[in-house]
Amino acid sequence: MRTSVVVIARALALVWAGFWALFFVLESLAWHAPARVMTFWSVTGLLFVVLAIAPWAWEVTGGVLLIVAGPLIGAAYAIWSPPHLPLSARVITNAVLCGPPFLAGMLLLLQPRPMHPRLTPRRSEA
Repeated sequence: MRTSVVVIARALALVWAGFWALFFVLESLAWHAPARVMTFWSVTGLLFVVLAIAPWAWEVTGGVLLIVAGPLIGAAYAIWSPPHLPLSARVITNAVLCGPPFLAGMLLLLQPRPMHPRLTPRRSEA
C-alpha cells in the first residue's frame, strides 16, 4: 500500500509541474511575450519541475517543500492574478495551481516509514 500511494503522490506532482511548465512556455509563445517575461515564466516552470522531482531523491524533504510551496504559490497568484478575471476563474486557477503540490506533499508525509536499522531495538537472544 505504501508504494502505490508514494507513486501516486510523485506522479501527481510531476503531472502538475509538467502541465504548468508547458503552459507557461506555450502561453509566452502564443502572446509573443518579450524575452525577459518568457525567461521568468520558463524559470518558474523549471522551479515547479524541480519541486516535483525532489521527492524522488528525498521523500520527506520533497514532501515538506511541496506542502510549503502550495500555499506560497497560491498566495503569489492571488496577489498577481489579472484583476480583470472573474473571481470564479481566479479561485479555480488558484486551486489548480496550489492544490496538487499540497496534496502530493501531504500524501508523501503521511506514509509510515520504517525505522533506521540502528534505531530499531535489538531482540535479546536467549
